Amino acid sequence: MDEETRVIVQGITGREGSFHTKLMLDYGTRIVAGVTPGKGGSEVHGVPVYDSVEEALSEHDANASIIFVPARFASDAAFEAIEAGLNPVVVITEHIPIMDALKFVSYARDRGIKVVGPNCPGVISPARCKLGVMPAHVFEKGIIGMVSRSGTLTYEIAWAITRAGLGESTCVGIGGDPVIGMDFIEVVEMFQQDPQTEAVVVIGEIGGDFEERLAAHVRREKPEKPIVAYIAGRTAPPGKRMGHAGAIVTMGAGSAESKIKALREAGIPVADLPSQVPELILQQLRR
Repeated sequence: MDEETRVIVQGITGREGSFHTKLMLDYGTRIVAGVTPGKGGSEVHGVPVYDSVEEALSEHDANASIIFVPARFASDAAFEAIEAGLNPVVVITEHIPIMDALKFVSYARDRGIKVVGPNCPGVISPARCKLGVMPAHVFEKGIIGMVSRSGTLTYEIAWAITRAGLGESTCVGIGGDPVIGMDFIEVVEMFQQDPQTEAVVVIGEIGGDFEERLAAHVRREKPEKPIVAYIAGRTAPPGKRMGHAGAIVTMGAGSAESKIKALREAGIPVADLPSQVPELILQQLRR
């Protein structure tokens, strides 16, 4: 994403869609149209609203979508954006049924469309474009790429990185659901190819095996740019969902300990506290 990203906001007339559209516009994001079925012909913060993505694209040149549509309709909205070739498609909505998410994520992959989320804070490239709900003031243009399953921890660690004078190239919140579009491996590989990124921070949490799969990928591919990690949920009780739908330890799998062990065995330093992440980055950059 950059200054040339042209965005359609799906669900722009809702409370969340309207509120965050204003904040994204204030940040400088180029929002060219909004979509809410039945609300075509209206405006939100000066942005024209259409009944469908197809209708919006007949009037405006757009290349990305962000979705604030309620969970029961969000899958239809995602299919509409993917069918139109918008890329990326950022799905902020939470509580989307797993089977619905599986269907539109699979459809997007077949068509080469990058889906961020669902149940995510979005993406920000500081000083260029914000496509999400993150508080912009904690980010500053810099050299650290961030990819995270946790919105709140993203903001806390980004603020620490900003205060350390490193700043961020791009931050991607991949979402906390069991089924998501882009995963750690895909985003880390993009950062490895990104000339603006010199190091990568991975913020994981209990549940699933996203972090273990990243560790296996790093052992196999041995990426050049250093990677530092933090894993949330060390004290979470097994069998109890903690916040995100995907943050649950079951049958001994998905614990913080197993993730930390896998990452460290892959040569990725793991911080014990969020505040330690900037120092670990600096240590890696000095090597």
